[in-house]
Amino acid sequence: MQYELLNQGAFAMLRLRLQQGERVKAESGAMVSMSPTLELKGTTDGGVLKGIGRMLSGESFFFQEVNAARGGGELMLAPKSLGDIRAVELDGSYTLLVQKDGFLAGTGGIEVNTKMQNLSKGIFSGEGFFVVEISGRGTVFLSSFGAIHEVKLGPGEEVVIDNGHLVAWPSHMSYGIEKSSKGWVSSWKSGEMLVCRFRGEGTILIQSRNPANFGSWLRRFIPTSSS
Repeated sequence: MQYELLNQGAFAMLRLRLQQGERVKAESGAMVSMSPTLELKGTTDGGVLKGIGRMLSGESFFFQEVNAARGGGELMLAPKSLGDIRAVELDGSYTLLVQKDGFLAGTGGIEVNTKMQNLSKGIFSGEGFFVVEISGRGTVFLSSFGAIHEVKLGPGEEVVIDNGHLVAWPSHMSYGIEKSSKGWVSSWKSGEMLVCRFRGEGTILIQSRNPANFGSWLRRFIPTSSS
């Protein structure tokens, strides 16, 4: 399956060229346009329990499935938020953990499930108790809020990342939650509070904007009703 990333940056789109018999699944509502030879349907992809699991991790209950059953064609997809799209090739040797709303689409052979985090990570990571777990062989397309940047760590190397800027990371990487500064008061004053410390080897995808911070900034300009 051929693909092309268009308008990369704030308004990225994904163009896929499917050959007859190929299929792709995408988040609900992602389809922008498609050739008349392609067939679109909604699916839970694994049943009700998997659908509920995806909802707990912040994804949609249903997927879109596009199938080139009647011939090849072109499919255009776009994420819900303003941001970038990144293609990640999975060879089946590891699983990818993804922030909520980070999954855009996947080729045949890609499985999308949920993974439960432990108590401390679930409460403090900002991702909740469930995160999206992507496995299998094929190409997965991730979306972000803002631009996507790679942080590559060698064996034993560490990096501290604000949890609101995380997009995806390999499941084999170890990470913990900690205060952004030495004390709680200083952490609060910094505006960061809790952060994630990752240890390599591996590649972490981060996004240039934090959705929660953007929401706080935007609320300053929304008029409030006076009683």
